[in-house]
Amino acid sequence: MKKITVFCGSSFGTEIEYEEQAYLLGKTLAERNIGLVYGGANVGLMGAVANGAIENRGEVIGVLPHFLQNKEIAHTGLTELVLVETMHERKTKMNDLSDGVIALPGGFGTLEEFFEMLTWAQLGLHKKPIAILNIYGFYDELIAMIETMVKKGFLKPVNQSMLLINNDINDLLDQMANYEAPVVGKWIAKDEV
Repeated sequence: MKKITVFCGSSFGTEIEYEEQAYLLGKTLAERNIGLVYGGANVGLMGAVANGAIENRGEVIGVLPHFLQNKEIAHTGLTELVLVETMHERKTKMNDLSDGVIALPGGFGTLEEFFEMLTWAQLGLHKKPIAILNIYGFYDELIAMIETMVKKGFLKPVNQSMLLINNDINDLLDQMANYEAPVVGKWIAKDEV
């Protein structure tokens, strides 16, 4: 993997571990010579993950819509800042630039971006690893909800297995490096799974 997209909050959240682990993820990516692609902001966990990479001589590409740059949240220390027109164009560009995705804690925007990438994988539009760094149990309830989707017949176990989850950065990156996308897709007939 040459570059990984990280989706995360523009806030720090309530636990110091969120910021610490975001910074450590950026640092670890730099140490592993993996470029960071992220939303381009200098605030919250977004700023922390970027700073972790920047301060350890990593490549950091920010993708930011013009309307957010005008709010003066663009990070000024990036390797490259790519400006786009829309939020959808932002996600498309981030996908084009990266070899995988990691979600850190965040809000609606983080989940929307993350689930779009996961849905694209489920539909066979890409074969990249999609992962959650489950810092301080932040995503425990979401993981339980995904289990419910499987139990209630709305998600196939093979598609659930596409989601990589770990609370350790190095273990998660190793999982991503060894990931092989399943050959089946969402629309396989029920009796074929």
